Amino acid sequence: MAKGESVPGSDIPAGGFVQLLTPDGERIDSVTTADGATYSVDFTDEEYRGLYRDLVTVRRLDTEATALQRQGELGIWASLLGQEAAQVGSGRALRSQDMAFPTYREHGVLYCRGIDPIMPFGLFRGVDQGGWDPNEFKFNTYTIVIGSQTLHATGYAMGVTMDGKTGSPDGEAVIAYFGDGATSQGEVNESFVWSGVFNAPIVFFCQNNQYAISEPLERQTRVPLYQRAGGYGFPGIRVDGNDVLATYAVTRAALDNARNGQGPTLIEAYTYRMGAHTSSDDPTRYRNAGEVEAWKAKDPISRLKAFLTKQKVAKKDFFTEVDEDANKQALALRERVLAMPDPQPVTLFDNVYPNGSPEIDAQRKAFIEYQASFEGSGH
Repeated sequence: MAKGESVPGSDIPAGGFVQLLTPDGERIDSVTTADGATYSVDFTDEEYRGLYRDLVTVRRLDTEATALQRQGELGIWASLLGQEAAQVGSGRALRSQDMAFPTYREHGVLYCRGIDPIMPFGLFRGVDQGGWDPNEFKFNTYTIVIGSQTLHATGYAMGVTMDGKTGSPDGEAVIAYFGDGATSQGEVNESFVWSGVFNAPIVFFCQNNQYAISEPLERQTRVPLYQRAGGYGFPGIRVDGNDVLATYAVTRAALDNARNGQGPTLIEAYTYRMGAHTSSDDPTRYRNAGEVEAWKAKDPISRLKAFLTKQKVAKKDFFTEVDEDANKQALALRERVLAMPDPQPVTLFDNVYPNGSPEIDAQRKAFIEYQASFEGSGH
């Protein structure tokens, strides 16, 4: 872990972070933090290659989704470009019994939980609510309201404790994902309070991608985000979010601490959103090209590829095969999206209340009549 104050253009933020793989692909065996915790990974060659395959596949599917949105097949899309290591590293660190609560950008974690990648496309196309069973995959549905999923996660984690499913290596832990901007929301801070007081088995995973839509980090906080945890009575740690190995190591340790009764941890994954906040955003209006280029040099896929090449863990034909397989998956995904029905506006009134509502029924009826008034009018 590098420490010290940051300087313009530096790879290391003020305060440092846990890093096991440098942007040049150099391996760091282990890192010991000031509190005495040591972080390392012990992967086989096949596991290293598997992480690389995950990163490439997730990025390729995300790229296809962006293209589909631009072509009018999706209403909106929230890209994860640049944040693949934070999501794959943390996603693979989850054990099968752990429960995840995502925002609307955790496509990489969704992939790692074994969910069919087509599932979020129905949501962003507007034809369903996402489609997967949260209980089956231990992955909650996407949450659009900023920060609210941390409250859901905290309540679930408190329930895990009440059910006696914690306090052992085989116990259940919970992880809640959110961005740096969400840390300004009351829901997130309330979650910190309750989790700290009740020693809930939860990991708060903040993907600090440097921007809350158009607001840079320095407009959101005067101290590194991970340091906020101390005020709530639990530890915080910052990890290089573009380093899939370090992200895995830190997340696995935090989850194991939670399941063993040691309470919450706040992880700040220091990364960068390479694309727009969503497809409705224009990032060129609030950040310059030089900044984006500087972060490209820290690309999570490039650094793992450099490591695999230097260590002779993978050869050229492996990288070619991974790219070809990712392309096949993306094209298959495209065909499945194009086969989806067009969204029907009247379904807007479905799923508002589990048992219906007279008010919603009246609104639906009025909308249908309004829609029918345009039939045959030429509008």
